[in-house]
Amino acid sequence: MTFNAVLCGCGAMAKGWLRAIQSTPEIAGAIRIAGVVDLNENTARALAEEFALTDAVIGTDLREVLAETKADILFDIVIPQARFAVVEAGLEAGCHVLSEKPLAASMEEAATLVELAKKAGKIHAVVQNRRFVAGIRRLRRALEDGVIGDLTAIHCDFFLGPHFGGFREEMKNVLLLDMAIHTFDAARFVANEKPLSVFCVEKNPAGSWYAHGASANAIFEFSNDVVFTYRGSWCAEGERTSWEARWRLIGSKGMIVWDGEDNFSASVAGDDQGLLRGFKTVNVSEEVSEKDTRGHASVILSFLESIRTGEMPETASFDNINSLAMVIGAIESARLGQRVSIAA
Repeated sequence: MTFNAVLCGCGAMAKGWLRAIQSTPEIAGAIRIAGVVDLNENTARALAEEFALTDAVIGTDLREVLAETKADILFDIVIPQARFAVVEAGLEAGCHVLSEKPLAASMEEAATLVELAKKAGKIHAVVQNRRFVAGIRRLRRALEDGVIGDLTAIHCDFFLGPHFGGFREEMKNVLLLDMAIHTFDAARFVANEKPLSVFCVEKNPAGSWYAHGASANAIFEFSNDVVFTYRGSWCAEGERTSWEARWRLIGSKGMIVWDGEDNFSASVAGDDQGLLRGFKTVNVSEEVSEKDTRGHASVILSFLESIRTGEMPETASFDNINSLAMVIGAIESARLGQRVSIAA
């Protein structure tokens, strides 16, 4: 079966989605981009031309294009402030919806969208593409295999200085809302625990080219007595971390360090009886499912499989709301200057 899809929002992020669709045969053969929508018709037309979407209906009114194309799927790639109305329109038109992150601009909107999807009987999921990389899957597998015993803590460092221009440089809470959600979501996936509380300090450091919130430091409490800490900046010039962050997992028997790229090291306590017991190197398995390590393509493939089978994808909105709750909780904690509980 080939699904008719409408893509709404034709900024830079849309190109990443379309590259994943067109370069992955299993997706390209299952989806027809039947419509392209943007507030600026010229922007929509330019994107359609760039990706040779010659048969796509071009428009500025989403509801009209959804009706004209008889769409099965809506790809929502708009800015967070516009997301609620776009997803609502898609669900009301009978579409399954795959959204760019974050799920919504507020917890209230997110909860409403989750309920609307449930009532419509449609799949509604979020593109958390950075949990679909080999390193994240290897960390989860290592914990499931008991390589370092019971997980007690996850520590992530994220330091880069991207000069995007455009809407990000005008956003409030830019790091937490637009980027940290990737690491928060991945940490929640790796730990396989529920976020309970957070204390966060958010700053816009001297030299920042962002309007607000380019730096954040957060301490999360997860269920099962697991702690997750995050130190991040989007205005850190100089030696930088990976986009996936640098990870250190602490367990009851040892630790795993991942640089966010190709380098893993894992060790457990040695047999020495001195002040420091030394350590023994252990292996972190490279055996992960290839279908779960293709970023955007993995998310879209999972979404399509869910439509076919009725089984919910792992980034379904009713679960992903927990990742958004971490972000909103961190923002609220920074605003209040105190620890806050997280409730999704």
